[in-house]
Amino acid sequence: MIERNLKAGWRRVKFGDVVRLSKGRSKDPLADGIERYVGLEHLEPGDLRIRSWGRVADGVTFTSMFQPGQVLFGKRRAYQRKVAVADFSGVCSGDIYVLETKDPHVLLPELLPFICQTDAFFDHAVGTSAGSLSPRTNWTSLADFEFALPCMEDQASLVELLSASLSAVHAAEMIRIRVSELRKSLTAEHLGNGSDASGVVTPWGTLPLHWRYIPVGDVTMSSAYGPRFPSTLYADKGNARTIRTTDFCGVDEINLTTAPAATLDKGMVEDHALCAGDFLLSRSGEYAGKTRVFLPMVEDRFIPAAFLIRYRLSQTELRPKYLHYICSSPIGQSVLSSLVQGSAQPNIAGSAFLALKIPVPPIEEQDHVIGLVDDLSNADRVATERFTKSRALMGTMLAAMQAVQHV
Repeated sequence: MIERNLKAGWRRVKFGDVVRLSKGRSKDPLADGIERYVGLEHLEPGDLRIRSWGRVADGVTFTSMFQPGQVLFGKRRAYQRKVAVADFSGVCSGDIYVLETKDPHVLLPELLPFICQTDAFFDHAVGTSAGSLSPRTNWTSLADFEFALPCMEDQASLVELLSASLSAVHAAEMIRIRVSELRKSLTAEHLGNGSDASGVVTPWGTLPLHWRYIPVGDVTMSSAYGPRFPSTLYADKGNARTIRTTDFCGVDEINLTTAPAATLDKGMVEDHALCAGDFLLSRSGEYAGKTRVFLPMVEDRFIPAAFLIRYRLSQTELRPKYLHYICSSPIGQSVLSSLVQGSAQPNIAGSAFLALKIPVPPIEEQDHVIGLVDDLSNADRVATERFTKSRALMGTMLAAMQAVQHV
């Protein structure tokens, strides 16, 4: 009865009917001329490419071999969704299965990694895993996974569509990487690490002589820690919304839609209400040293949560965006890390940041840098949107494959 409901030319098969485990082994990878090895730590969830690896020459006990085109599937903690297609030869961890199609005239090798990315396949792998601390699935269980195998014509069409979506994902991701690199390079060059640097040597770099090098407090009109209040005051229709460190997103943005509302004393809201251009510093925990600039996009009133410190700057002397851009750079994060106190619960004191000496170029130079970084940020935003849409399209096609499998 099931077969009647399948698309014409498709048939129900077990994974083990069309896929096999590779039995390639190397007792001495180095002697066999194998240069690279791959462990589970080298596979990124949801990413079909192998982006990192180890060197066999550095020492490794792995013996399972893989070749270009074969599929690597992480059998330990399968819920992490680690699947990749090899584009080089090497050896891999015993916690990775090396998969290949039995007959390319029955199942196209290029379709196999996409089948392994469907929710149905991962649900089966997770559901058949054994062990509490480090659950593993086994080949016998994976081989029993049933799915609808398309006819060869439909397989070719699926591979073409899925590969195009994957290429779009990779292209958008590469743009994001390049934009990030350009931003780091631009900031480093600006802070005096370029060939024209000649002036005051600081932790930020060798700064030009016409820049000021002064404490943040010299250009701060006021500052305040975010207020504390009981969680019982959070309410859907509160009179203020609280920005938390967890609402920081991307490199520069604050997700205002996720900031929860609370019903607070009017005096507290008035004292802590954020204004456009307020500079926010995360002072505690894993986010210590992260910064943002508050730029309201809606009419709601916002206040900083307890782990944020708000600084209101003299914007004719120091642009908040400029301070954020240099603080969020690798150089700035290194400087801010020197302010962190404590190990169990890292913390930056508000007074320590006020005393921190920073480079303050003439305002026109600040605006010039802001314009350049803004352009890069816009390019990153467009690339991110393309990345998200391409991933969503690929997910839709994988879901469609899964829907046929469940008919």
